[in-house]
Amino acid sequence: MDQPADPPNCDTADATLAAFRRSIDNIDAALIHILAERFRITQAVGQYKARASLPPADPEREQRQIARLRALAEQADLDPEFGEKFIRFIIDEVIRHHKSAQG
Repeated sequence: MDQPADPPNCDTADATLAAFRRSIDNIDAALIHILAERFRITQAVGQYKARASLPPADPEREQRQIARLRALAEQADLDPEFGEKFIRFIIDEVIRHHKSAQG
């Protein structure tokens, strides 16, 4: 009967896992900072729309953005459905904030 392969050295595996996790943590931090900047800009857009009496939502732009993000996701070998869900979540949050700003 074959013997199971020895597991990788725990110290090496733990160091490898720790390096992966540091990379993930760095990416998560970058995403949060990028999203914060995006929301600062969309907040300014919302304030502008309120002053200009423009509607908080722009369905045509939303559809263009969704199509654009789906295409970008495909190019990046990311599930386009995920790209669409991601941008829809952001759009919904932005609209919610615009509506509350218009009170």
